[in-house]
Amino acid sequence: MTGLRLKDVSKSFGEVTALRGVSLDVADGEFFTLVGPSGCGKTTTLRAIAGFESLDSGEVWFGEREMAGVAPEDRDVGVVFQNYALFAHMTVGENVAYGLRFRDTPGGQSKDARVAELLDLVDLAGFEDRDPDALSGGQRQRVALARALAPGPDVLLLDEPMSALDARLRKTLRKQVKRIQSELGITTVYVTHDQEEALAVSDRVAVMNDGGVEQVGRPEAVYRRPETRFVAEFLGENNVFAGEVAERGGGAGRTVRVGGQSFRVADFDAADAARGSHVTFCVRPEKLVAGGRENAVEAAVEAVEFLGESFRAHLDWEGRELVVRLSERPEDDRLRVGFAPEDAHVVSVGDRAREPEAVEEP
Repeated sequence: MTGLRLKDVSKSFGEVTALRGVSLDVADGEFFTLVGPSGCGKTTTLRAIAGFESLDSGEVWFGEREMAGVAPEDRDVGVVFQNYALFAHMTVGENVAYGLRFRDTPGGQSKDARVAELLDLVDLAGFEDRDPDALSGGQRQRVALARALAPGPDVLLLDEPMSALDARLRKTLRKQVKRIQSELGITTVYVTHDQEEALAVSDRVAVMNDGGVEQVGRPEAVYRRPETRFVAEFLGENNVFAGEVAERGGGAGRTVRVGGQSFRVADFDAADAARGSHVTFCVRPEKLVAGGRENAVEAAVEAVEFLGESFRAHLDWEGRELVVRLSERPEDDRLRVGFAPEDAHVVSVGDRAREPEAVEEP
């Protein structure tokens, strides 16, 4: 199997810059996900890896091999597109075998044996003679996956493969895709705008925005310790506070003034944050505690949503929206919430304090 590397990859379409110096390292056998809102550059990155887009600048490497001038059909990649791209005039077996017209069958197998092996892998054994139009959306997507895997590619590329499926089927199919990827140990790059999906299936994720990479890391690290305000607001729900350091205080913590309220925030590094420094920090909804005494505020309850396992309450505090996860529906129209100093994560120090801006939804 092969890892891959992108070095300072840039691509423009006319006056629109799609990629701005993107650099990524994907390890051999890793399930690596590109996540971000529509238009952030994730699909263009995938197409650059596949060779479908020429680069304005930068390099793409598969292991020790640089891909400049290498045609897509010579790159040893398997691609699963958003729209499946199955051939309606071919049976399921013929679709899976299509890629074997141009490559030798891995391990010297016969084409029929390879097709049967792949269909069994994607839980479609015995479907060889079915027509694609007779299959469900999830089944067609698995046929597309089997077809991409048939030639034994070094790299598997998946472009929004679940977007046309309903939520329940997406969850089932993404588990199957992860299982198959783990069994084969194939280097995989997965594109999605679904944050939950990215966190659930990935070994690591790259959060993209406006043609660049904001942060790369393991899902739990990126979720718990976002490095930029964009990542904090895009990846899951977050409460973002912008204020300034009121005093240095003792230890690593600082008091941060937001509007007329003082908050104690523990997440500062050893470098001193001078009084008056602008600070942006965030607190996840599940870390806001109803009735909490530390860093407590009273807010008006604007709306409550029942999520099954919990309630999501939207609060108004001094004109700022706060979101909190609760085990019970609030009984009053006002709610006191607080958070522990160690549950606040500082996103930036020194930038101009400003109110949170809404992240564009995909």
